[in-house]
Amino acid sequence: MKMRIHRAAMVVAAVAALVVFPLFSGLALAADKHAAEALEHAKEAVAHGKQGHADVLVHHAEVALKHAEEAAKNPHVDEGIKHLKEAVEHGKAGHADVATHHAEGAVTHLSEVK
Repeated sequence: MKMRIHRAAMVVAAVAALVVFPLFSGLALAADKHAAEALEHAKEAVAHGKQGHADVLVHHAEVALKHAEEAAKNPHVDEGIKHLKEAVEHGKAGHADVATHHAEGAVTHLSEVK
């Protein structure tokens, strides 16, 4: 009787591991995808900011911000979010140079997300 209970517990644990592990790894992959998308848009924001295109910088910084907010939280993502918010604020004010500086800060931090 004891052996059947242990065997049943092992089967339940194995099935749970097969179901739960892919679910959580899928969530991790989605978070990594958001961090990668945030980084790409932050780089686009920098490129346009260097050309003086504050309006396009704002667009890419806002998209990057949305992705960064969906990414797995860690100190680099948090700092990237702060810089992206500043980039959006300064870009909307037409300060392409200051917005570019903050977008570069976001790129620096988002590049460190592993």
